Amino acid sequence: MALTNTESYPRSNPDWLRFGSPTIYGESVPKILGSVDCAIAATGVELVFDMYIDAGVTITALNFVTGGTAAGTPTNGYVVLRDSTGAKLAQSADFTSTARAANTAYAGTLTAAYTTPSAGLYRVGISFTATTVPTLRGVSMLNAALAAAGRACSQTHGSGVLGVAPATVATPTSAFVIPYIYLT
Repeated sequence: MALTNTESYPRSNPDWLRFGSPTIYGESVPKILGSVDCAIAATGVELVFDMYIDAGVTITALNFVTGGTAAGTPTNGYVVLRDSTGAKLAQSADFTSTARAANTAYAGTLTAAYTTPSAGLYRVGISFTATTVPTLRGVSMLNAALAAAGRACSQTHGSGVLGVAPATVATPTSAFVIPYIYLT
């Protein structure tokens, strides 16, 4: 059950109550599973993954938690919300040289709030350009066959994307991690 308090998951949602009734509108994986230190992608490459979001949710930020590796000399980065086909819907401002310490929660505030017109799968992307890309807390599928079963759970794409997300997801490569991202 997702850590949300929406029409799909009413106020009796035990996870939502257990975590102090936060204003969270969705999460990529249950928070309790975000125990793995995930290497997300090479510098300047976007990691994108599926996330279910209810209809009518106004999203102002895609928040993430760094893992044990901090960003080393960051120059660019972003978070992006995409539709199920990978087309860009909303993006944060360029992270530029903002430090990203290890084991810290960060808000990836969108440049404009986005309200989901329908319930379903959306895609969330994150990218860093840095001498050392930070790791993120999340889950890892250590078996390539498991990760390849059905639709790819996560993918990498692009190169040298810097601080602006590509308009679409082009020539993706399967990845084996899903970072913990939560919507506010």
